Amino acid sequence: MPFLDSIGENARPSTILKKFPDSGRLIMQFTEQLIRGPSSLTTAERELIGAFTSGLNACRFCCDTHSATAEVLGISKGLIDALVMDIDQADIDDKMKPLLKYVKKLTEKPTQVTQADVDAVFAAGWDEDAFYHAVSICGLFNYYNRLIEGYGVKSAPEYRDFIGERLANEGYLSALDHDD
Repeated sequence: MPFLDSIGENARPSTILKKFPDSGRLIMQFTEQLIRGPSSLTTAERELIGAFTSGLNACRFCCDTHSATAEVLGISKGLIDALVMDIDQADIDDKMKPLLKYVKKLTEKPTQVTQADVDAVFAAGWDEDAFYHAVSICGLFNYYNRLIEGYGVKSAPEYRDFIGERLANEGYLSALDHDD
């Protein structure tokens, strides 16, 4: 049960954000643009970054929901958990590894990020657009993780799978239209 009765069971970020429509809609629009708008990263890669950030933060709700979303978009089942355990040993394109290492350091030790960390991202072949999206998604999901954990949101795994599929197929703004 969440910390506030007004949230109810099987809540999700949009449940909370709908209560504050002025800022909530802006956050959902920003999320839609970052994850589904134009980018040199695919939508699946951007979902992977969000799920990975959430996994690093041990936010099971967000990690599981966005892992499910990424899987609908073509990311291998179990990859996010493997990346959280060990990026170097995970079965992922080598080009993604420096980007994910950067996201990991930015999440866990943001004051220790160095020029060498950034240089590794660009040396792997990423452009400034990908870098912007990775940094922004990392920051956004750190926010979402605090929102979910701060409100004590929990839900059943099958509900997270349902929401993950809906996000993959309908996007983030549609979440504001659903009451389930």
